[in-house]
Amino acid sequence: MSLDLPSGLPANQPAPDASFLELLKSHDLEPTWEFGSGDAQALKIPEATTILALRYADGVVMVGDRRATEGHTIAHRRMQKVYPADGFSAVAIAGTAGLAMEMVKLFQTELEHYEKLEGTRLSLEGKANHLARMVRQQLPMVFQGLVVVPLFCGYDEAESLGRLYTYDVVGGRYEEDDYAASGSGGREAKAYLRSVYRDDLSEEDALTQGIAAIAAAAEQDTATGGPDLRREIYSTAVIVNRDGYTEVADDRVAELSRDLVGDSE
Repeated sequence: MSLDLPSGLPANQPAPDASFLELLKSHDLEPTWEFGSGDAQALKIPEATTILALRYADGVVMVGDRRATEGHTIAHRRMQKVYPADGFSAVAIAGTAGLAMEMVKLFQTELEHYEKLEGTRLSLEGKANHLARMVRQQLPMVFQGLVVVPLFCGYDEAESLGRLYTYDVVGGRYEEDDYAASGSGGREAKAYLRSVYRDDLSEEDALTQGIAAIAAAAEQDTATGGPDLRREIYSTAVIVNRDGYTEVADDRVAELSRDLVGDSE
C-alpha cells in the first residue's frame, strides 16, 4: 500500500500542523522582520485610530471609524478597521495600520487552516488565546514604536452568548462583560458608552449607541473620523450573534449617522 503525499511537501516532513504558522515554521517559511537601530516613530506610518465593541442581549456589536492618521495629518479617510475573523467572530484593529492589517490576514488564515484540518471551528476561547499569542509575537516591534492593539469578539455557540476580548501590547488577554474601546479616541468612546450602556440593550440600541460613541469620540479627538455627510463617509459596523458575522449595510449606518448629526444640531 502506498501513501500519496501532498505535492510540494518533502517525505521526511511531519504531517501538517493545525496551526498555519507552525506549518510555515516547519518549512522555514515563517515571516520575520529585520529591525534597524533607528526610531520607527520618525517614519510617516499610518495609524488606525478608534474602534469599539459592546455586548447586547443576543451578541456583540463592533464599530470602527474610517480615519487613519500620520502624525497630525489625515492619511486615509476610508480605512477598514473591522473584519471577520471567521463566520462567527470579528476583529478590529488600532495602531500601526500596515502591521495590523497583516496580522488580521494571518489570523484569518490560521482559523481557516485549523477548520480545514480539524473539520470543526476552533472554540471562541481558543481563537481569543491564539490572537493573544500573535499580539505577543509583535513585542519586538513595540520597542520600535510599532504597536498593534486589536479588539476581538464572537458568538460562543457552546455558551449561547456573545463574548468580547481586549488585549494589551504584550499580548495580555482580558474578557469584558459590557463594552470596550481602543485607539486614540478610545477613552472618549468609553466615557460615552459608560453613560448609556445597559445590560439589556437590544441589537438596534447597541448599534445606535456604538455609532454614537464614535461620533462622540470624534468631537474630542482629532484623529477619530466622525460622520462625514459631505463625503458620505460613515463608520463601519458589524454584528456577531447566533446567526454569525453580519456587516451592517452602509445605508443603515448612514441613516443612523445622519439622525445623530440632526439630533445634535
